[in-house]
Amino acid sequence: MPDKDAGTPQKGKYTGTTDIPLLEDGVKQVQASGRLLVGHGRLIDPAKLAHVFISPRQRAKQTFELAFSENDQKELQDAGKVTTTPKLGEWGYGLYEGMVTKEIRALRKEHGLDKESEWDIWRDGCEEGEMPDQVTERLDSLIEEIHGFQKDAMHGEKNADVLLVAHGHSLRAFVKRWLKYPMEFPLSMMLEPGGVGVLSYQHHNLDEPAVLVGIGFPTES
Repeated sequence: MPDKDAGTPQKGKYTGTTDIPLLEDGVKQVQASGRLLVGHGRLIDPAKLAHVFISPRQRAKQTFELAFSENDQKELQDAGKVTTTPKLGEWGYGLYEGMVTKEIRALRKEHGLDKESEWDIWRDGCEEGEMPDQVTERLDSLIEEIHGFQKDAMHGEKNADVLLVAHGHSLRAFVKRWLKYPMEFPLSMMLEPGGVGVLSYQHHNLDEPAVLVGIGFPTES
């Protein structure tokens, strides 16, 4: 579930380390998603969660608190199922923090970069910020943690859903690494504020990660 920085005061700007809250529109979108999708018997069922990983930015924490009831938050936290981790932090934009794409590309040209092609964060990274291999390393480490929760639950032996609450670039980067694609792989993705994406495995096999492009919602028993 992304907080998506479109819901922040820095709309259109690269805000990685800047610790800003959601705007009112972002709050409303997350609340709407929570009402529809989060709760017992719903797509994101707290009872089926093995763990929740949250980015350290306040807007990610705010997203979690808006989407879940206070009681569900307390139960998850009391069970030790909530972790705030820098592994899910937004891409470190370095010199580009607070800038828009057009400004970044102009700055890079001033610095003598991108003579053959325009800046692409997935390939080129950020000056004085994170490079693709650095983001890859931290997300791969998180994926290993997630596999630890799910490796013994491939056939429903136990509840093993894992929820990530983070940001636009970090979540899209996570999808690439989940599928074992390099960061520069041209996979076009879109995320809405408060949106929910689902990743899974084919054939109940940890070595066959997949995107669930069609979601079947829970049915009443």
